Amino acid sequence: MKEAYQILNKTFGYQDFRHQQADIIQDILNNKDAMVLMPTGGGKSLCYQIPAIIRPGVGIVVSPLIALMQDQVDALTQLGLSAGYLNSNQSNETQRAIEQQLLSNELDLLYITPERLMSNRMLSLLNQSSISLFAIDEAHCVSQWGHDFRKEYQQLSILHERFPDIPRIALTATADERTRQEIIQQLDLHNAKTYINSFDRPNIHYQISDQTGKADLLKFIKNSHSDDAGIIYCLSRKRVEETADWLTEQGFNALPYHAGLNQHVREQNQKRFLREDGIIIVATIAFGMGIDKPDVRFVAHLNLPKSIEAYYQETGRAGRDGLPADAWMAYGLKDMMLLKQMIQGGDNEMQQRVSHSKLDSLMALCETTSCRRYHLLEYFGEDSKEKCGNCDTCISPPESWDATEASRKALSCIYRSGQRFGIGYLTDILLGKVNDRITKNAHDQITTYGIGKDLSVNEWKGIYRQLIAMGYININFEQYGALYLTDKARPLLRGEIELKLRKQSKKSAKKSAGKQKSALRDVDEELFEALRQCRLDLSKDEGVPPYVIFHDKTLIEMTRKRPSSLIEMGKIAGIGEKKLDKFGQQFLTIVKQFDIHPWFKNELSETINSTLELYLKNLNAQDVADTRELSLSTIYNHLSTAIKHEVIKLEEITEIKDTDIKQIEQAIELCAEGGQEGSKAVFEFLNEEVEYGIIHCVRARLDTIV
Repeated sequence: MKEAYQILNKTFGYQDFRHQQADIIQDILNNKDAMVLMPTGGGKSLCYQIPAIIRPGVGIVVSPLIALMQDQVDALTQLGLSAGYLNSNQSNETQRAIEQQLLSNELDLLYITPERLMSNRMLSLLNQSSISLFAIDEAHCVSQWGHDFRKEYQQLSILHERFPDIPRIALTATADERTRQEIIQQLDLHNAKTYINSFDRPNIHYQISDQTGKADLLKFIKNSHSDDAGIIYCLSRKRVEETADWLTEQGFNALPYHAGLNQHVREQNQKRFLREDGIIIVATIAFGMGIDKPDVRFVAHLNLPKSIEAYYQETGRAGRDGLPADAWMAYGLKDMMLLKQMIQGGDNEMQQRVSHSKLDSLMALCETTSCRRYHLLEYFGEDSKEKCGNCDTCISPPESWDATEASRKALSCIYRSGQRFGIGYLTDILLGKVNDRITKNAHDQITTYGIGKDLSVNEWKGIYRQLIAMGYININFEQYGALYLTDKARPLLRGEIELKLRKQSKKSAKKSAGKQKSALRDVDEELFEALRQCRLDLSKDEGVPPYVIFHDKTLIEMTRKRPSSLIEMGKIAGIGEKKLDKFGQQFLTIVKQFDIHPWFKNELSETINSTLELYLKNLNAQDVADTRELSLSTIYNHLSTAIKHEVIKLEEITEIKDTDIKQIEQAIELCAEGGQEGSKAVFEFLNEEVEYGIIHCVRARLDTIV
């Protein structure tokens, strides 16, 4: 493990392992198998990359998407590692050269698809090679019940049969208990230790709305992510293209991606998304698996995904760098009905039951009035706080209402009309609409006609949507979407139980992650943009995506710390020796071009820096408090914290200049000797003539001396 830590530091530029990385790496180095569940952005790749470098031989990485292999290999090459990939997009000459490197043991890592791995030629080549490990990435693809099923994954147990002495590591970010067991069974990992890290992605702000208009999406993007990279998922190819065209008309750089597009167009659009800033990709689920782009600031769904696993996997592509990101979703009744129809159209009865169960769980997440994150983590069997403070239901708690009577009316209307009609027609009956169809069917004569005029069309649709989601109503697609009652509806109709429903959304939660929680201070913006431009220029020269040079997180730390030497720059996370040698001087030159007041070379919070920035403009503490709409005591707390961390000097506080600092220090010491360490005792000792805030600042200076 000593060598593993050296590689982590010198090659990858990080000081410490995260999560359970160290234990996993130790297992692989000890020739043991492992199954790893780690959230997207949690550092799964290091779990096999470092052992592959240490152990003799080539690490074989089974990866499902050939479109991403080149970028993965480019990133490793920039770190000074020897990596390659084999796929059908390469020329025969290139493939032969890579195969020779494999046989000559010249590679640290080789990426191949499961389809190629299972070919007789590839297995024969592996028999002739020295192999350090097998890494099976995106291992959830083995599950026939999952959203990314690949039948070739189920054949990968052959690795254990043919190479019993070579350790295997299966990795995924998404797997419920059923899928975990299937991975173990299908890949023959019965002796592997399972590492399950938290599924929580605390940097992601979850927001789900029952509004479906494009205007809501536009508002969300304009308010929070006007210049950011993002992914928008749609259920159909048609909607993908319509949405991409519409966003382009609105001034955004939006590109479509779906399986129906020409392969060259798909590859070009994906390449632009990975290598350019501010691109929005509008896609079906055909896009995204294995995406390494760390600075995706939002993932939006314009339609319901098929399951919580799909939702988690897709939203997990946002904020891989750990910086704030948004997961935004709009859904409607049509989405739910379409997905249910797709499920019922399948031939496999068992798969239908599993798919219905997964969709029901997703709808419960959408309709919940409690914390989204709590609900999401609970699905994966993980305990969490009941309020995360970073989802729409925590920030703007939805209202629930006693919908018992309204629900009985809705159910009764289905029953009285013969359980043969859809939502639109049933709503017309409840609202007492006059039309030929209702008259012809004599439904203006039934008891439920006109009894729902107290609610709007949208409110009735919302009630029906929630009753379907909760299992009180089913849909008969063979009869054009007619609703019929389930056994669960009987006690509700009889008045034996009460029912609370979620009120219809009127507006989205005010808070989103994007610009309101920026990791940058105002004083850093100019330097950060200059560093980004330098990174972009270098990435073009190198022919790689900008994040392969440095992640945004690394540039932000560089901006905050403003290193004055290569030694200082080498201490920044994400800068290993190879990158420091190759790019360090160019970034250092830019940093030195931007002067900054000594106060701002700190690691203090954004709110404290905002106070310091205003205070530096010759404002006094009261002026800063008024400007920031904070209490005077809060401003003094900020100043005292800055003093304690030796960011500013006590004498630099305007209000201190005319104060006898020595007298205050003596008062603090005397009160402490008398067992009264609180500021109130000092305030009273000084005849209530010195403000509490100044006392706090003087005490902070004393703490630094101690």
